[in-house]
Amino acid sequence: MASNTRRKKLQEIPLHIMLLPGVILSILFHYIPIGGIVIAFQKFVPSRGIFNSKWIGLDNFHYLFNLPNFTSVLWNTIFIAVMKIIAGLIVPIVVALLLNEVISNSFKRTIQTIIYFPYFLSWVILGGILIDILSPSNGIVNQALGFFGIDPIFFLGNEKWFPFTLVLSNTWKEFGYSTIVYLAALTAIDLHLYEAAIVDGANRWKQTLHVTLPGIMPIVTLMAVLSLGNVLNAGFDQVFNLYSPMVYSTGDILDTMVYRIGLIDAQYGVATAVGLFKSVIALGLITLSNFLAGKYAGYRIF
Repeated sequence: MASNTRRKKLQEIPLHIMLLPGVILSILFHYIPIGGIVIAFQKFVPSRGIFNSKWIGLDNFHYLFNLPNFTSVLWNTIFIAVMKIIAGLIVPIVVALLLNEVISNSFKRTIQTIIYFPYFLSWVILGGILIDILSPSNGIVNQALGFFGIDPIFFLGNEKWFPFTLVLSNTWKEFGYSTIVYLAALTAIDLHLYEAAIVDGANRWKQTLHVTLPGIMPIVTLMAVLSLGNVLNAGFDQVFNLYSPMVYSTGDILDTMVYRIGLIDAQYGVATAVGLFKSVIALGLITLSNFLAGKYAGYRIF
């Protein structure tokens, strides 16, 4: 018995060695930087460092919460992030269900490749593409709208349209990856359940409603639980590459505000306070969502 245990441990050594680089990177870039949280409670001066900067307690938080635009920025962040989460759950599930009904494997793989491709592109590239295709003068979208007699819309310069443009473009970029996750979940459903449903007289819609959706519900719950931690992450890369002062009222989010406060105005303490504020809220939301998932869906991730 002892020899079997020892042999098993020796066989696991290569796996631990493969895991070691990831552990080291996590320690270097996730755990050690946690010490920088102290900057949120200091009047941080880079030349003095963390240990010699003046301690000011909660003054950075008071300054942050009393900024005249903080409420609107917080609302923009929550609204855009929540809309992205909802669209990021609904669209991939619908597309996965539709692809699951496709009989031709070659056609299915072609569609998967097409919808998955934007996921690999950075927002620097996609930002330039969107600026061109959404241009109010010669963009292909406004040309199509003009064909139906609709006046040009300045999607990236109109404060009403900008948040929805962010949500739709982010969904277009990301839903291909999530679709693969749900397609993998669909393959794990026992085919005998469909056979039993057919015997009971269930059509394709009822099979989807009573077999397919319950079968992927654990994965849907997991994705929803994990996504709730991003309620205050509205996507800095996307917003930074697409927004302008014209849409600050509805498009400015916490991350872009941190960029201006921290890197442009050099108020590092206030910028760190925003990051700590976001982290505390995210931790609370993840804990709450895990509790609700366990209570109402019978599924827990920890």
